[in-house]
Amino acid sequence: MSRIHVTTTINGDSTEFLCEADETLLDVLRDDLELTGSKEGCSSGDCGACSVIVDGRLVCSCLMLGAEAEGRTIDTIEGIAKGDQLHPLQQKFLEMAALQCGICTPGILVAAKNLLERNPDPSEEEVRYWLAGNLCRCTGYDKIIRAVLETAADMRGAA
Repeated sequence: MSRIHVTTTINGDSTEFLCEADETLLDVLRDDLELTGSKEGCSSGDCGACSVIVDGRLVCSCLMLGAEAEGRTIDTIEGIAKGDQLHPLQQKFLEMAALQCGICTPGILVAAKNLLERNPDPSEEEVRYWLAGNLCRCTGYDKIIRAVLETAADMRGAA
């Protein structure tokens, strides 16, 4: 079977890759492009561990084909920090110990970043609703929700 040539933008960089027609974006990111921050959890879009942002929309990369990335702009967990400067969400998650094993954390951070880009002043209910598609089995959600709310306040200069 011939492979499909895809041209896309990932984390601000123009990127080209070849993929099989049935290869998921998650597999391309992890196996071909060595962007292993997005995790494979359920492979059915239920856990959010593979969350990425495609053209500004939160997407489970296990449910999107790599070929569908043609012409799209994709942001992964690897693109959140700017060099050595952590994104405020990453810094707050560290400060508040809002993570443990790390399987869910990249997807939660990507989802939270997407939320704050859309709504810089979310309520607790809105944060809980937005992150409902990201499952964490280790640390529980309270620290995560508080970290997102405090980051939002910090970014608005309201803290």
